[in-house]
Amino acid sequence: MLRKYPMDTDHFKNITLQQLEALISLVEEGSFSLAAKKMHLSQPALTKNIRNAEDYLGAPLVNRSNMGISLTPEGKIIYDYARRMVKLREEAKEKIDALGVNTGGNIYIGASTIPATYILPRVLSALRSNHPDITAYIKTADSEDVMNMVLAGEVEIGIIGKSPANKKLEAQELWKDRLVLAVPKQHKWSKTKSVVMKDLFIEPFIVREKGSATRYFMENYLKEEKSVNISQFNICAEMGSSEAVKEAIIAGLGVSIISIHAIERELAQGILMEIPIQSCWMERNFYLIYRHNFDFRPFHKTFVDFIKCYKPTSSDQN
Repeated sequence: MLRKYPMDTDHFKNITLQQLEALISLVEEGSFSLAAKKMHLSQPALTKNIRNAEDYLGAPLVNRSNMGISLTPEGKIIYDYARRMVKLREEAKEKIDALGVNTGGNIYIGASTIPATYILPRVLSALRSNHPDITAYIKTADSEDVMNMVLAGEVEIGIIGKSPANKKLEAQELWKDRLVLAVPKQHKWSKTKSVVMKDLFIEPFIVREKGSATRYFMENYLKEEKSVNISQFNICAEMGSSEAVKEAIIAGLGVSIISIHAIERELAQGILMEIPIQSCWMERNFYLIYRHNFDFRPFHKTFVDFIKCYKPTSSDQN
């Protein structure tokens, strides 16, 4: 006798996954004893699972006879959905298990101008040869904006030219960079072995925009190491990117202190010249940054491990 529940009470939702699995096993095995054995249950326990499901449904699921069992119309509906539910559970498990071995995925990166333009393309090319299933989406901005993007969750990780002060961000050193004085090949200093700092105060000088890590580092270095303020320079232009600074130098607008990575090709081609500044060596680090609570997936870890172990070429190490 089926237990009758009030019509205004939804007991259907009380049907458990184990009860549905008991029904599946009963149909597949054809008998209560074999189904119980398959599920590692006693026969009374399996029978109780079927009976409880029928009680919650308010209708029989199986017809019992000397000829065996068969599904009722209600049983057929429940059986079909039960199989789909169990299959979905198995698919979910497979996907979760795959996370432990699958290194593929999309990574969203914010990077300041120098790493985004001159370093990351080489790194990603090397990464792709070993991990073609990792795709990087890069947003380029100045270092301050990249830090804000990481904090806001607009990107997952950042690569910038200065260590962040915000305690919500983790920072790890990546690669070295050197800032150098660059002049066009026809410049009066092109044959000079070196210049002194005071020489720069007279020459038209191009700077990056405020917020740029290149400018931030240069200003701090000059102030702390040389007691020099940027206002002492003969600034003729302020540019929003290293590419713009480089093109302005080539065009003869002025000279500038710029990342060695930005002018590597032009130095090799003789378009630009690096002029040493006496007693001046401006070297900095690039940093990998991310939020303290960022949940690294396997492909994030693969990417981070790769870029941390990445060996720059000898030209990158200038």
